[in-house]
Amino acid sequence: MIHKFALAGIHTGIGKTIAAAVLAEVLGADYWKPVQAGNVETDTDTIKLLLDNGNNRVFSEAYLLAKPASPHEAAKEEGIKIDLKKFNFPKTNNKLIVETAGGVHSPITDNETMVDFMKYYNLPVILVSKNYLGSINHTLLSIDVLKSKGIHLLGIIMNGETNKSSETFIEEYAKIPIIARIPHFEIISKNTISCFANTIKDDLCKLFI
Repeated sequence: MIHKFALAGIHTGIGKTIAAAVLAEVLGADYWKPVQAGNVETDTDTIKLLLDNGNNRVFSEAYLLAKPASPHEAAKEEGIKIDLKKFNFPKTNNKLIVETAGGVHSPITDNETMVDFMKYYNLPVILVSKNYLGSINHTLLSIDVLKSKGIHLLGIIMNGETNKSSETFIEEYAKIPIIARIPHFEIISKNTISCFANTIKDDLCKLFI
């Protein structure tokens, strides 16, 4: 049984936080973002508002950095040294969703990226993607990076508008399934997340048995 897993993106701003909220409601999971760069309207604060009983299911960041930049740059500006090998994971009896920062190769230290973090802590991964011109390339490159590190990829979540041609190519070429499609929400609220989560709950829960 999978107790914790990482939610990674093909690049910054791809919709990992909304995907995390949906997955947390589907699985009854807790949420943790180890490193947040940019301390205004953080992903942690957003998730607290979107989850039922969010204050008790969302853990504080290990590193909350002021500058909205790559973690290694933001940490350097504040004189903070991030040690990839010294993260203390939250203790919980629930499943834990670990949201990474930026894309899979976003630098976390001067010589390590988020993929090294996922590898070191042996986290299986769900990759979040989105359809846009160039996203096939970005998605396949991200998958190749994860595979090259021997990281177990559970599947892909697509955010936003569907493109059947692109999605079919990604699934068939990478041999990785798209496990959920999250539409664009005009209004993002706790009710929106909860209602949508209920529509995909049965299929997604099978992955974590």
